[in-house]
Amino acid sequence: MEKAELEGLKDKVPCAAVLERAGFALDTKESTRRAMKYRREASIIIVIHDGKGWFDPLGDGKGDVFRLVEHLEKVPFVEARNEVASLVGFVPCEPVWQRVCREREPDLSIPERWHARRRPWRGSATWRYLTETRHLPDRIVRAAIGAGVLREGPHGSMWAAHTDTNGTVTGWEERGPVWRGFATAGAKVLFRLGSPDALRLCVTEAAIDAMSLAALEGFRADTSYLSTGGGWSPAADAALRELAAKPGIELVAATDNNKQGDIYADRLLSLGEEAGCGGDRLRPLADDWNADLRMTAEAGEEEGGSCRMPAGRLKGEASPGSRRPLTRPGGEAAAGEGSRRAEEDGDP
Repeated sequence: MEKAELEGLKDKVPCAAVLERAGFALDTKESTRRAMKYRREASIIIVIHDGKGWFDPLGDGKGDVFRLVEHLEKVPFVEARNEVASLVGFVPCEPVWQRVCREREPDLSIPERWHARRRPWRGSATWRYLTETRHLPDRIVRAAIGAGVLREGPHGSMWAAHTDTNGTVTGWEERGPVWRGFATAGAKVLFRLGSPDALRLCVTEAAIDAMSLAALEGFRADTSYLSTGGGWSPAADAALRELAAKPGIELVAATDNNKQGDIYADRLLSLGEEAGCGGDRLRPLADDWNADLRMTAEAGEEEGGSCRMPAGRLKGEASPGSRRPLTRPGGEAAAGEGSRRAEEDGDP
């Protein structure tokens, strides 16, 4: 049988048909829209991928409809194929379970949903998350609140606004103790903190990191701290190009200290070259800037000092437009600190 014929069989015969023929019943109480649980005595099979895939939660079995027959009947592939073929056109007596999807498009627009949420206040759940869990200084949190880019999210989470060039909220990063996501139906553009006229643009991968870097640098007046929200949308690309095209701009790739961060950094620096502005790579010691901030804050608490990191650690000595490695205190070059060419990836 040709591969195309096998694919056709998989399209025509859902895993549910095989399971019902084998005496399994759907457990609607423990099923979800994307994972339907079938039981036969002590045996359990979870059907996924819109009925095209399955796995055994009590064992290692998983795969497509052919593998399901092999798994249940303990037969070789040829017999499994014939069994599946015999089920073409089979209509289960019990229809495939479907739960009404609880997800729906919000009734309010993105800006309306944003303005319906409260700003954080001292002692609120979001304030505690940012200052206690994330170790952001009060000054940075107050600055972000004053700039109108923070809101109280559900369950102690934070909403950090992404805005377009007109200042309209297009979506928001959602971060909390047990949650990470982006606004439903929202669009990633840029999280922005700092003067809109700043000539130094530090681009990070998350709003938390943008605020953390601002804290580590003492919230420089000449700098705008930005976040792409971990993605590279066409809207973010256009917004960055518009900012980079202004005279005298220095574009700083302040992305994470890992392979993905290097890919983003290279893309940012290439964008800066195309726009004709200066560029530099700023790399945290740990994986990201918030990890650096937490380590520095904890060290400061032990020593009774401030949480601000020494300027030499953060500020590269390379001239604008240079891709030479940044230097650390004492003049030692940071290992691997220079931007590298990397193959562009798709949007996360």
